[in-house]
Amino acid sequence: MAMEFKFEERTIALVKGDITKQEVDIIVNAANPSLRGGGGVDGAIHRAGGEVILQECIQKYPHGCKTGEARITTAGKMAAKWVIHTPGPVWKGGHVGEVSLLESSYRNSISLANEYKADSIAFPSISTGVYGFPIHLAAKIAIKTVLSMFSRTTLSRVHFVLFSEKDFQIYFKELKNFIIN
Repeated sequence: MAMEFKFEERTIALVKGDITKQEVDIIVNAANPSLRGGGGVDGAIHRAGGEVILQECIQKYPHGCKTGEARITTAGKMAAKWVIHTPGPVWKGGHVGEVSLLESSYRNSISLANEYKADSIAFPSISTGVYGFPIHLAAKIAIKTVLSMFSRTTLSRVHFVLFSEKDFQIYFKELKNFIIN
């Protein structure tokens, strides 16, 4: 299931499905700070891309990546060219900078995509799985951050790839709010 929305010459797509199957230049990985793979989206990306992603993370980033920052590797066996790894924040009630850290994850991922002159990128819902970030707030932050940077990048297409119907509907509602306002 997918829905597309046009913003001038650019497109935002909401996709219910598997992020590893997206035919985009860059897939964003909701990574853990060690960049050594894990569960959820992180594990799926490492499995789909193969051992080359882990080996590149170990060689290029032996100290991992701080929360809110972003690092890039090749995408291994996936259709994408690259994977941007960004550790989102663990939700601790919203009082220790989680909102600004999540904004940084999206902003730094888009900036890195721009450096690589990417035309398209696919984001998961960063931090909303085991990290516990409330999905409604995370969707609002993701959409707001992407829209605020979209026109100043090489990107012409952004996918938000959601695993569940519930998450898809939440992102759809938040995106409609931005379109109407």
